[in-house]
Amino acid sequence: MKLRLAGIAAAFALVLGAAPSAQAHKAWLRPSATVLSETGTWVTVDAAVSNDLFYFNHVPLRLDSLRITAPDGTMLEPANPATGKYRSVFDLQLEQEGTYRMSVVNDGLFARYVLDGEPKRWRGSAAEFEGAIPAGATDAEVSQTLSRVETFVTVGAPSLEVFKVTGEGIELVPVTHPNDLYAGETATFQLLLDGAPAAGLEIEIVPGATRYRDSQDSIALVTGEDGRFEVTWPAAGMYWMETGSSDDRTSVPEAAQRRLGYVATFEVLPL
Repeated sequence: MKLRLAGIAAAFALVLGAAPSAQAHKAWLRPSATVLSETGTWVTVDAAVSNDLFYFNHVPLRLDSLRITAPDGTMLEPANPATGKYRSVFDLQLEQEGTYRMSVVNDGLFARYVLDGEPKRWRGSAAEFEGAIPAGATDAEVSQTLSRVETFVTVGAPSLEVFKVTGEGIELVPVTHPNDLYAGETATFQLLLDGAPAAGLEIEIVPGATRYRDSQDSIALVTGEDGRFEVTWPAAGMYWMETGSSDDRTSVPEAAQRRLGYVATFEVLPL
């Protein structure tokens, strides 16, 4: 369990903290299609942490904390999940009309301390934390991590049930539905932090296929007082969006800092 959670936390650590960097590894989910017309069809979803979007060249994004929400709000299990050297992958049959949400969610703790003169680290869940730092340890620092990497797929008419707000961490509210995006048009989204509008969040949006160009061509945005931001899509294609923040509003008394992150993949279609 601890090794599995450590792998998940390590992947999420790449998308949290400091402002985005062109050289930073990016975690993502990429579906084979985001808009479909008939129920019963399938999608395949790739999951990776990579240097280039959306190209597998670093490590897989583990599926242990994958959550798939159906249009009616029920939770689904992936078909054929597998993790290889550079990516994870799973299939999903879309048996309901509406919008599906696929999220890899990390909610855990990270601790560092010194024991017998040697630096130590620990990662795991809050439930496992009791006794994790040995007696005699010094210079202990504990932080909490809550982050999401997600994408959306719609069959037929878009629906909103999967966007029900939990009030935990950074969440996306679709003023413009994420499966109704077109090149040249402006989309509006809202970000919430613990259920309230998240003002002043710095956002980076990067079009895919970065392997085949010299610049990231990233779009930098900041949420307003109402947590909203607008983006005009320059061209059709797959896009990666990332934001994050930190505060001291932890749910674990031993943790002094909380690190929050949010990543989403969108497909923008031609008009």
